Amino acid sequence: MYPPRSKRSVQKKKVKRARKRRIWIINLVLIAAIGLVGIYYAVGMQEQQIDPVVTETAVKQEPANEEGPQGGDQVSSTEPDSEKGHTPDEESEDSDEQVTENSGGKSGESKPDATDSKANGKIDTGTKKSTDTPASSGSSGSKGSEGAGTGTTQPSHSAKDVTINFVGDIQFSGKVAELLEKNGYDYPFAKLGNLFKEDDLTIGNLETPVTLGGTGAADKTYVYKSSPKAIEAMASAGFDAVNLANNHILDQGIEGLVDTLTYLEQYGIAHTGAGMNRDEAYAPAYLERKGMKIALLGFSRVVPETSWKAEGNRAGVAETYDSTGAVKAIQEARQKADLVIVVAHWGEERVSTPNNDQTRLAHEFVDAGADLVIGGHPHVLQGVEYYKGKWIAYSTGNFIFSKSTTEETWKTAVFQASCSKDAKCSMKVIPYEAGLGQAIPMVDQANKLLLEQMTQLSPGVRFDANGFASVN
Repeated sequence: MYPPRSKRSVQKKKVKRARKRRIWIINLVLIAAIGLVGIYYAVGMQEQQIDPVVTETAVKQEPANEEGPQGGDQVSSTEPDSEKGHTPDEESEDSDEQVTENSGGKSGESKPDATDSKANGKIDTGTKKSTDTPASSGSSGSKGSEGAGTGTTQPSHSAKDVTINFVGDIQFSGKVAELLEKNGYDYPFAKLGNLFKEDDLTIGNLETPVTLGGTGAADKTYVYKSSPKAIEAMASAGFDAVNLANNHILDQGIEGLVDTLTYLEQYGIAHTGAGMNRDEAYAPAYLERKGMKIALLGFSRVVPETSWKAEGNRAGVAETYDSTGAVKAIQEARQKADLVIVVAHWGEERVSTPNNDQTRLAHEFVDAGADLVIGGHPHVLQGVEYYKGKWIAYSTGNFIFSKSTTEETWKTAVFQASCSKDAKCSMKVIPYEAGLGQAIPMVDQANKLLLEQMTQLSPGVRFDANGFASVN
């Protein structure tokens, strides 16, 4: 027989049992609470689920048969904004910046098969910054407080808005190529963080052919040629699309253009502004983000010679000395897209004020249906304009480029727009320095001074301390 238990022993047992019951009750309450939170979160995510990111194949435009002869389209050395107008220090203080045929990459690199180009030489398919896309991982959500609005005040942000980052001229030739071979082709984007991976679209002006072949253009001061490694690095950094309508994309002839289109397709970067015939050059790249269909078009008013213009079945760039073709392409895109973006190559080099042609064309583009107009070519920053409820950025400056002796070319910015499905956009400027082959964030006083300069360059528009533009 067991000895009788003392009262003290019984009390201890009761206390232990009561303590265990309390612990079980607390655990059950915590488990129930966690379950409720999980259910609430799952329901909330279902309600706010972001549409999967898909890039659509471009819709090929019908030939512009009704378009008459372009009276103002002949290019000569007398054009005020022609390539002929370069001065020796315009793009580099280095005498060897006139790039030779062999500067585009090492001989061990493989050359693409031209037959792998898109059937129309035009549009790429790919997805934006998805974790299952090796070239560009990250989220596709919009950032912080940038959102769509009227432009008169700092806008409120919606998770359904599309955030788009625009940058200026990009090339990887000469001294830049030497630097990247030494430091790696991710060097240009090393100080950007996840800026281009956490937006919805990143768009730049690719001002160089990407090829291991080609024949360098004659009678040009600067002839560029970049390694295919650069396109792989751009994709990894988060670039989604590029404009090719500029005065360098044919620096290595048609072969260079074909190779460029092929490499862009290979790495999932869409393009516009150049193609294997007129229809392809003027056709928009269509992309879809968050259920919004976006049309991207590119046009150049800087063409070194007439043979560079895409005409009929001749490969080349979409030019806009005569705006008829560009306006028609914008109007057609307006019928198919929720948001229409135009990237324009225009203006005078190293001049901080847009000329009359830039202003006239920008207004024509908006009147035709463009929601955003983003310019380049002057190699310096120019101001922005708020015209009929639409933002125009006249020049984004250099972004990844050689470094000239002109200090104003060292200033650049990321122009960030956030747009709603009804095409209302905000505009924000994020200051950067265009170092040799690398974009470097501006901080503190330099950041402040650049935003103040942008306000001075933008009549009727003010930039606050965070870079948001508003209408005075």
